Amino acid sequence: MNITDKIYQNRKLETWVENKTSHTLNSAEMHIFETHQTEKNFLLKFRHPVLATMFEGKKVMHLRGMDSFDFLPGESLILPANELMTVDFPEASLDTPTKCLAMTISEEMIRKTIDDMNERRAKIDGEWEFKDYNFHFTNDMAIQQIIERLLFLFTENHRSKDIFADFMLRELVIRILQAETRSQLVNDSKSLAINNRLAFIVDYIRQNLDKNLTIKELSNKAYMSESHFYRVFKNELNLSPIDFINNERIKLATELLRDPKKQIKEIYMECGFNSPSYFNRIFKRVELISPSEYKMRFMKE
Repeated sequence: MNITDKIYQNRKLETWVENKTSHTLNSAEMHIFETHQTEKNFLLKFRHPVLATMFEGKKVMHLRGMDSFDFLPGESLILPANELMTVDFPEASLDTPTKCLAMTISEEMIRKTIDDMNERRAKIDGEWEFKDYNFHFTNDMAIQQIIERLLFLFTENHRSKDIFADFMLRELVIRILQAETRSQLVNDSKSLAINNRLAFIVDYIRQNLDKNLTIKELSNKAYMSESHFYRVFKNELNLSPIDFINNERIKLATELLRDPKKQIKEIYMECGFNSPSYFNRIFKRVELISPSEYKMRFMKE
């Protein structure tokens, strides 16, 4: 039995829509919601900043200043205090309920963590801050593991669990800050490139994936030493420059592999890989299947 099953087993089912089971610590509250019937335009608001994470089913979210979007398992959403959410449950039923987590985090905890980041691990251009509090993202492995660990801590009967949770919450805030920075640099690299050196580098990488990109070349373009560039890049994107380059090359490769006219040999060269074995290894690490298996999957559709 996993931790979420244990939580649901001990809950009281009082309503069919967003039935809530709650646990409280000093710096955060955890609310597990489950919905057993379809519903439209359900309104929800929290007094503190909230991290919402989907476990099962699907919601359709309507948020201020954003187009409506599907909210699916493995995804999270961070919202500011008192932000009104309008939620649809198009597929919820008694047999297949929608299940999600809403974790409120104290604004003092968030502020102290951001202040500490700006003092100890400052950005090269600008400051750490949540620029877009309505931030919708897919959990990476680290964030997913922190959420699961916090679920355990909230329900554990341990006298020091508040201390343990504070460390985990600080790490969670930092990793979400890095995820938002990475999203902004990748999605808005062209518009940010004029005033942000890392955005310029991200845009340069994406425009030159077929070339032999080196740390020396990139650091020169950012007007930094190689070691300083590497530290700054890893600090702000939570990825090494080489890992970022390889991830961008694999994104390009997945697009090219869908073209039935393209051969794998020309694809790996077009994506900047020097050998088919290295291309296969990196592709499989990112996509969990080989390039040939990926191509066959789209040829069958």
